[in-house]
Amino acid sequence: MEFTDVVRNRRSAAKFIPDTPIRQQELDEMFQLVKFAPSAFNLQHAKYVVVTEPQARERVYEAANRQHKVKTASAAILVLGDTRAYEDAAQINEGLLHLGILNKQEYDLTVESVTGFYLERGETFMREEAIRNASLSAMLFMMIAKDKGWDTCPIIGFDADKMREALQVPEHLVPALLIAIGKEDTNGGRPRGYRKPVGEFVIHNGF
Repeated sequence: MEFTDVVRNRRSAAKFIPDTPIRQQELDEMFQLVKFAPSAFNLQHAKYVVVTEPQARERVYEAANRQHKVKTASAAILVLGDTRAYEDAAQINEGLLHLGILNKQEYDLTVESVTGFYLERGETFMREEAIRNASLSAMLFMMIAKDKGWDTCPIIGFDADKMREALQVPEHLVPALLIAIGKEDTNGGRPRGYRKPVGEFVIHNGF
């Protein structure tokens, strides 16, 4: 699709056509593109847990308050943000050092400044950053999925603690949202909801 068509045609699917498998290769192709999502300091905070196996899907379904769309989607994907992403600053910038784009002094300064940026602001900021950057990545994933002919629905209606337990999520990873992906069942579907005019949500040069 043209980008404008992707933007206009993407919508949150209310229900999915059951028993519509999605191939691993298709998901891999999407993630090969989603890795180009923006992230603070290129730390790439987002992590994805793709759930297709029936028993794991049932646990996710329970943690998501038994929402039918989770059960009928081709996959349920938990998007996580890494609160300790700053700890990867050295590894992420190592390639630039080896290529000579950064000298050793610049490399050390980059790692030190990124690490200090997070440590000085504390755990609340780290959590906010994890969710913020994971959400940027998740939005791009949903756009990519639509471009490849798949429909999605972002879901925040789940018990985070139960979801952690269901998928054995480490403590330093924060659930940002759940994405159901599949082929939308458009039978009986409603028209797109009201969208505010630009003048209602865009303010120029301050209030």
